[in-house]
Order: sequence, then structure tokens, then C-alpha cells
Amino acid sequence: MSEANRSDLPLPDYDGLPLGELQHRIRALDATELRTLLAYEQDHGQRTAVVELLTARLEQLASGAEPTGADPAAPRPQAPPRRAGSPVSPATSTEPIHPPPHGTPEQHGKPKGNRAV
Repeated sequence: MSEANRSDLPLPDYDGLPLGELQHRIRALDATELRTLLAYEQDHGQRTAVVELLTARLEQLASGAEPTGADPAAPRPQAPPRRAGSPVSPATSTEPIHPPPHGTPEQHGKPKGNRAV
């Protein structure tokens, strides 16, 4: 397949897809479309991980797996953004720590009863 046939690929933005996105999208493709992508990859990118991914999916289809029927051009649903920061709130925080019995610079310790001051 030549550069001019890039528009014939079953995934229009194939060259710019990260591996995780590609893995999601190829599940909707049939064996013929996967072979088209594999031939293009072998002629152009030769990315080992992509060739392995396409080959593995072809083997899954040969073993009886079915394409998902989803739109292969649709982006993968994004997980909701993770909250940053601590999950601790005043309701879930621990009790304040009391100073040790020997005192702190702001709170001097008390002498024992049997010692002279």
C-alpha cells in the first residue's frame, strides 16, 4: 500500500493513534480491514507492538471472536478525571496527637515528685 492509499485505511487517523486507542478501535474491524492495516503497518511503520497487536486480533477473529460492531472511528470513552489532592476531610481525619509526657518547647514537662527542683 502506498502513501496515496492512506485515505483507504479503515481507521482514518490510524497513523496518529496511540497503542491503547488503537487496541480499542480495532475490535470493531473485520479480518479484511485488519489485514489492510497490517499490510500498511508492515510497509510503513514497522512498529513491533502494533504488528503484534494486529496479528493477535486476527488470531482472535480466526478463533471465533466477532467484531464489536461499534464505530471504529469513535474515540474510546474517557474515564472521569481523577481528583487531585488528599481524600482526607475533617470528617475522616484522625484525632489530634497529644504532646509527649516529657513536654514540648511550648509546654515544659513537670518534675517528678521525688526530685528536688
